[in-house]
Amino acid sequence: MLSQDQIDQVQGSDVYGDDGDKIGSASDVYLDDQTGQPAWVTVNTGLFGTSESFIPLTDASFSGDRLTVPYDKDKVKGAPNVSEDGHITPEEEQALYEYYGMTYSSGYTETSQTTGVAGKTDNAMTRSEEQLQVGKTTEETGRARLRKYVVSENVTKTVPVSKERAVVESEPITDANIDEATDGPAISEEEHEVTLTEERPVVEKTVTPVERVRLGKETVTTDETVTDEVRSERVEAEGDVASRDTNLR
Repeated sequence: MLSQDQIDQVQGSDVYGDDGDKIGSASDVYLDDQTGQPAWVTVNTGLFGTSESFIPLTDASFSGDRLTVPYDKDKVKGAPNVSEDGHITPEEEQALYEYYGMTYSSGYTETSQTTGVAGKTDNAMTRSEEQLQVGKTTEETGRARLRKYVVSENVTKTVPVSKERAVVESEPITDANIDEATDGPAISEEEHEVTLTEERPVVEKTVTPVERVRLGKETVTTDETVTDEVRSERVEAEGDVASRDTNLR
């Protein structure tokens, strides 16, 4: 059963049956005269308010803007007709109780003092629908850092090097060198020595600037698809009714 705080919210809300199908729109809530609690709700099940049916709120539940009752649309539309004069007579209430299979105890109900929903004062109803409004927000998704570190690698280079080696040379005795050849003892022991040299690679490392690196930002724009469920009201005509409005759905 609904609470007093939910009365204003129920009026004008959509009413659904236990099969998940929409029955209609809630109009007025009737209070039990003895307990002051919501007991009945009238539901508009026809076009332009042509058909109002009473539904007990004993096992009804309300969530968001949706009232759910344990009956389907056919059951509600077949309920006994009760005049909407602000009161339900004991006879009318007994007929409703019997129709919905509920145990009747004598009592008296009267309408709640809350304002009725729009549409009760004229012969038109407003059809509304939800529209998907998509905006954008900026949030931090990560951080980028520029870090410099040292790595080592082997570099190979080829350098030509030269070295000296001793070479024994001989020449015949001629008139040109006879004096040098015979200078000294005829027979003797001698030693001659030469110094040999060679080149060796010398490695030297220098530091040379090669480039400048900085961390910047750029904006990349992509299309992202957003999907969500939106609701819209539908208006259906019952009986011998011809629509002259192409927007009637």
